Amino acid sequence: MTATRILVTGGAGFIGSHYVRTLLGPHGPAGVRITVLDKLTYAGNPANLDPVRAHPGFRLVQGDVCDAAVVDRLVAEHDQIVHFAAESHVDRSILGGAEFVRTNVGGTQVLLDAALRHHGRGRGVFVQVSTDEVYGSIPYGSWPETHPLSPSSPYAASKAAADLVALAHHRTHGLDVRVTRCSNNYGHHHFPEKLIPLFITRLLEGRTVPLYGDGLNVRDWLHIDDHVQGIELVRTKGRPGEVYNIGGGTELTNRELVSLLLEACGAGWESVEYVADRKGHDRRYSVDCAKITLELGYEPRKDFATGLAETVSWYRENRDWWEPLRQRAELGQAVR
Repeated sequence: MTATRILVTGGAGFIGSHYVRTLLGPHGPAGVRITVLDKLTYAGNPANLDPVRAHPGFRLVQGDVCDAAVVDRLVAEHDQIVHFAAESHVDRSILGGAEFVRTNVGGTQVLLDAALRHHGRGRGVFVQVSTDEVYGSIPYGSWPETHPLSPSSPYAASKAAADLVALAHHRTHGLDVRVTRCSNNYGHHHFPEKLIPLFITRLLEGRTVPLYGDGLNVRDWLHIDDHVQGIELVRTKGRPGEVYNIGGGTELTNRELVSLLLEACGAGWESVEYVADRKGHDRRYSVDCAKITLELGYEPRKDFATGLAETVSWYRENRDWWEPLRQRAELGQAVR
């Protein structure tokens, strides 16, 4: 059987590395070979890939998705692309959006150019991994994939632009582009600048944690196991030119989430500092997952109580992983 050669960009990050570990793990699909392309910036950690480093189907290349020569060479060697690489920290994008446009839009364009040269019309799958933040805020109900895009932050705007550029390459050139838009991810190996790992690591150290505004912003939480499940369904069974929402089915206010984290870490509300709200902070996100459920059979399998308990335990038992990263995350506050 001929192996499927997959180029995974951003594969040393939180979600990308879990995708790679899953596909190359004991329960992954047969006949898959993966090359990770990662710039290894502050959030890309090669240690995330240690469990598969000795796998015969694994290779790591340090490089930038904006480097056309590197990208062209790698795309020519692979059959499919799963594109995770992105600047993703909302607060950093508010401080300065140029790097987000460069990487998220420009890098995606570089990949698409190479895919057109080497994969052509309908030959190679290109999965654009995106975010529910491209839709903006929704006061009630849930976004279907056809909802107009209305991003609030420079980060979300750069991801929306990348989605549209990718989909335009399907409509114009026939490239097999498939877009996924996920809700908030959580789980192990999450860089400690995002809300859940930031709060867990600070609470485990006996420090205070920052909560934006009134704490009533609502997010839907998706375990990385379920996100990877959804991406694989889209890669293997999705339709070209389509967008698929991937959600976890657990909507919580940030205040409700913080209450659960305090309890899990043995802390009280005296550990919480209310801070000024983020500029343009979206009030509520909620994705409608009917399309991926009906078409591809997706259902989230990890209930939130179990997933959160496992996540807290992982950070408690793996301080040697996150303590060296802590200072890198100090710029960040409670995210999304």
